Amino acid sequence: MRIPEWTAEHKPQPTDLVEAILTRRGGALINLDKALLWSEPIARGWNVYLKAVRTGLPTSRKLRELGICTVALLTGADYEYHHHAPDFLAAGGSQAELDALRVFVDADPREVPTGADLGDVEKIIIQYAAQMTLDVKVSDALFAAMRVHFDSTQIVELTTAIATYNMVARILVALQISPEE
Repeated sequence: MRIPEWTAEHKPQPTDLVEAILTRRGGALINLDKALLWSEPIARGWNVYLKAVRTGLPTSRKLRELGICTVALLTGADYEYHHHAPDFLAAGGSQAELDALRVFVDADPREVPTGADLGDVEKIIIQYAAQMTLDVKVSDALFAAMRVHFDSTQIVELTTAIATYNMVARILVALQISPEE
């Protein structure tokens, strides 16, 4: 990491903030937390917002995680992929789908994903995440395909998850935050 790991000795933070993060994380801080805790407003807002994106959205967890994994691979955010590939699998995704995603990213991520291991909806999510990540703009044709499969709430939630993890990736990569050992 390009900055020192946060500790209470380096920069004390309010106990309620640290406890809230520990509660969300199941009792241990991860390296990302140890970077964000250098700023109380960032750490506090992050904890509330990311909790909502990670666990508060009813839209398919599998598809959200697939979008997040796409962002991670496209941005080189190994930390993000390390944390979210297992979540994708836990949400019903398969290793074959992750392997197909890697092939897509390593080939031409601006093309339509191919591969028998990916369903039509998964291909749309991967392409949507790729356009959002690489080009920011999403083509009208792809957005029309999203509307065929998702209602407005689902589109907003999927878009927000993908956009959020683009933000996360940029922090992880810029600060060179690596996965926990």
